[in-house]
Amino acid sequence: MIMEQAKTQRYVALDVLRGMTVTGMILVNNPGSWGHIFPPLRHAPWSGCTPTDLVFPFFLFCVGVAMAFSFAKYGDSLNAGSAKKLVKRGILIFLVGLGLNLFPFYPTSLHDESWTFGENYLYWLQNIRIFGVLQRIAMCYILGGFLALWLRKPKRILIGIACVTILHWILLMIFGTEPGWETLEGNISGKIDVALLGENHVYHGYGIPFDPEGLFGALSGAGTVLLGYFIGQIIRSTKSKIDAVARLFVISAICLALGCIWSIWLPICKPLWTGSYVLYAGGWAIFCLAFFIYFIDVKGKEKFFTPFKAMGMNPLFAFVMAGVSVKLLGRVIKWTAADGTSYSCLSWFYQNCCVSLWGGNNEYSSLMFAICYVALFVAMAMWLYRKKIVIKL
Repeated sequence: MIMEQAKTQRYVALDVLRGMTVTGMILVNNPGSWGHIFPPLRHAPWSGCTPTDLVFPFFLFCVGVAMAFSFAKYGDSLNAGSAKKLVKRGILIFLVGLGLNLFPFYPTSLHDESWTFGENYLYWLQNIRIFGVLQRIAMCYILGGFLALWLRKPKRILIGIACVTILHWILLMIFGTEPGWETLEGNISGKIDVALLGENHVYHGYGIPFDPEGLFGALSGAGTVLLGYFIGQIIRSTKSKIDAVARLFVISAICLALGCIWSIWLPICKPLWTGSYVLYAGGWAIFCLAFFIYFIDVKGKEKFFTPFKAMGMNPLFAFVMAGVSVKLLGRVIKWTAADGTSYSCLSWFYQNCCVSLWGGNNEYSSLMFAICYVALFVAMAMWLYRKKIVIKL
């Protein structure tokens, strides 16, 4: 990462939406207790879509919108300069994500006074997850970016969205197995990751080896980036901002309708990143962007959204720092109290502040912890914003 002064004028509504998205990502990833979470702050068990399931596609959508602006200096075309930027930045994002999985670079789950750089360390390395949120962003950024710059024109972009999502659907159906191509056990996505990486290097949170940020989903995830790029083209080409808002509201309604209709045959499913999910989540992302353009860039209400704008100026840095901090404060820095209770910084704060305030370990205390944790990184983002510092890859 490098640190530099912000030099270019940014699209404020996009920064705000991206900042709200990163804030949401940190919020839902860091509850006080995983056993006590309000339903809207949980992912759907498999098919379906909660507000939490919209957070990740919103970020990929913002990646596509920003790409439509940032690649204007390359003539919106696929050439040596644009290709180099796509590959270089994508690889860096992937490596940062992998480093976040590896941090703090020793097996905290096996940590005791006797561990050494021997069998325990080797066991830990042999069981590290390869994929993750940043890795999925990197893969979609590269694939979606190459497709966007190759297709270039809006009508071709729409065809590209249709192609990648329908191809993803067809491959799911062709290579799916019992009990069904759309199920956790029968989908091809998890089998691809296991075949490439082995069971030990994929996510096990579903009870079986299956990675919701795996390789196959990057195909349809590129469709989300393409949808963002398409909307970015519309914003750039529409002279009147209020006209752009009107067009975006119409497109959002069309995407939501198509996503719901398609879900009759292809379930809305975040773990598989299905085509219906691309359209449904994309429809809500377009709606929110139109909303912010109207209130911020048309009506001039920017000051009310300044904290989210600050988060949107340094989104990846805020996300990475939140991931690093939760490991440092929650797993590494520990002590034992006089009564024999083992604490980390985060568990002490949760038990002695959040739980005590709300009278028990419940959804309210869990949410309070998440909000307090998010507030740390909003404050960090505000400090960077006031110093006019933007941290980029």
